[in-house]
Amino acid sequence: MTAQERRERERAARHQMIIDTAREVAEAEGWDAVTTRRLAERIEYSQPVLYSHFSGKDAIVRAVALQGFDELAEVLRVVRRPDPAEALRRMAYAYHDFALRQPALYDAMFVLSTDLAFGAPDTPEPLRAAFAELGEVVAELAPDHDTETYTEVLWSALHGLVTLGRSDRLRADVHHQRLDLMLERFIPPASGSRRRKSSGRGANPAPVPDRP
Repeated sequence: MTAQERRERERAARHQMIIDTAREVAEAEGWDAVTTRRLAERIEYSQPVLYSHFSGKDAIVRAVALQGFDELAEVLRVVRRPDPAEALRRMAYAYHDFALRQPALYDAMFVLSTDLAFGAPDTPEPLRAAFAELGEVVAELAPDHDTETYTEVLWSALHGLVTLGRSDRLRADVHHQRLDLMLERFIPPASGSRRRKSSGRGANPAPVPDRP
């Protein structure tokens, strides 16, 4: 390994260390506790060294968000199944669990202000990949609809349930029933004939009203 290669490897490792440390502090204490001074102390480098990697906290949040979208895409990819109805159910539950398990990461992705463009020509690839995982399943379930718009509505519904649940705006003991009820709106009757059985994650879903 050349000296240049060693320096590049060390820089990449330090770059990732800053991101990992920001995530650790944010998950433990919230994003308000994440400052460049705090991170520099934690990683035992000077602030100028940290600024050689990131222009400031906003840039760190952006990097964390991009990493989060990579991880979310992989989570959704892993739980997918050949049957689109079952795939959507698994992906919705995985999305919900991902958001609740790592709230600070989810905030970086969807709540905190960043310059990441959604639904635009310059949308970063990690965002596109996560959206595409849902979009491919939606395309199978609703081939006669505008797939992109349909997926946006589904994603909005998932995000709404997650956000309201996290802020204690919804009853805590029926969140899985709400998730199942929401999914019934997106899965056509023929695809949803095999109802998801309760697996101990919550009570049986509430009766679903007939579609208008």
